[in-house]
Amino acid sequence: MALRTIVCFAKQNPRLVSVYELRMATISAPESNQLDFQIERKCRFCDHDLTHSFVDLGLSPPCENVRLPADMDKQEVFFPLHVFLCDSCWLVQLREYIAPDDIFVEYAYFSSMSESWLAHARKYADDMVARFGLDSSNQVIEIASNDGYLLQNFVRMKIPALGVEPAINVARVGEEKGVRSINKFFGVQTAKEIVADGIRADLLLGNNVLAHVPDLNDFVGGMKVVLSPQGVITMEFPHLLRLMENRQFDTIYHEHYSYLSLLTVQKVFEHHGLRVFDVQELASHGGSIRVFATHEECSQHPRLDAVDNLLRTELAAGLNTLGAYQAFRGEVEALKFDILSFLIKAKREGKTVAGYGAPGKGITLLNYCGIRSDLMPFTVDRNEYKQGTFMPGTGIPVFSPDYLRDVKPDYVFILPWNLKKEIMQQMEDIRSWGSKFVVPIPALEVL
Repeated sequence: MALRTIVCFAKQNPRLVSVYELRMATISAPESNQLDFQIERKCRFCDHDLTHSFVDLGLSPPCENVRLPADMDKQEVFFPLHVFLCDSCWLVQLREYIAPDDIFVEYAYFSSMSESWLAHARKYADDMVARFGLDSSNQVIEIASNDGYLLQNFVRMKIPALGVEPAINVARVGEEKGVRSINKFFGVQTAKEIVADGIRADLLLGNNVLAHVPDLNDFVGGMKVVLSPQGVITMEFPHLLRLMENRQFDTIYHEHYSYLSLLTVQKVFEHHGLRVFDVQELASHGGSIRVFATHEECSQHPRLDAVDNLLRTELAAGLNTLGAYQAFRGEVEALKFDILSFLIKAKREGKTVAGYGAPGKGITLLNYCGIRSDLMPFTVDRNEYKQGTFMPGTGIPVFSPDYLRDVKPDYVFILPWNLKKEIMQQMEDIRSWGSKFVVPIPALEVL
């Protein structure tokens, strides 16, 4: 009966089956009458069998789905947040439970909402111009250019800039800033089309996009195609080592297909004829790294000591051994219990805990912990696109930050904890009625 059910599901839902890659190797019925399903999973980089679980956060809806009031009586779809580890290339990865065109074509995240991120982008542009001597004769291309938050700086300096951004709604905002955009997903085919138009990148950049692509080989292969002979790639992404050290489980969500170390990224780049020559450690997003790469055959950019230093740090932390990854699940569970204990205690004491922000990481945290409007009656967000909506999976309503001043909650729970300094400065006046900030990561803290 169970096998018949699976076959019927496959016939009725061929797309889901292909996305999940549910190819049943064996189905056996042991004496306990429990069916044993062995699902074949392959590493998205090296195609090695995935047999090691990193962490299982249960089921969660797509984090950037916007739930309108009219949607609240409709069924909501949840997908697994089960992350696996490849013991061949050490890529930590989430299966492609949701296709990119179901996430990124209409996107709720606008990079320009964060003042600190805008400052980060300005500094990056200034640093790259100074370091590589960029001027009006060079071409800059950003993959996942969002609302033009970064490329507008190169436009201001009269340096040709092109964005590749699949989300039409955010790319339109970038166009208004003078950022020319191509509304496509990036890969080998898009790279060939750009080259056919006579464009190659002297600086090819991507901030928080490398982790967002399910076909990692197609994406990196495309970078090889579009990069000019002496060009430089910079890819910035959250560092897996910091995720593990600081229990940043909420940075796991469906649009983050991969969780990256320098150890693994260097292997991926080398496979596609690209050479990592520098790396920088950054504070953004709870701890990120920026990798610099060029063509393997390019001798213009010598390898710097920073690469080997960080590789040694990762190896010392055991990122090439199974043991380093096995403790993470228990630490995440302990943090979950701490968060729930705080919220339940506040509820019993008659205190109100409001959220600040409606980020993707907040969706993961709330759904994994089972937090609903009984424990957090509302959250607020500066993004007008999210105001008047409800948090996916939880039904928690999202209001303007001004609503905090009307309700005057006892605690403000900062969901985008990576922006806590900026948020605490913006909302400093909540202390006038005795409210306190709460930060959940890396450990629950009342400030």
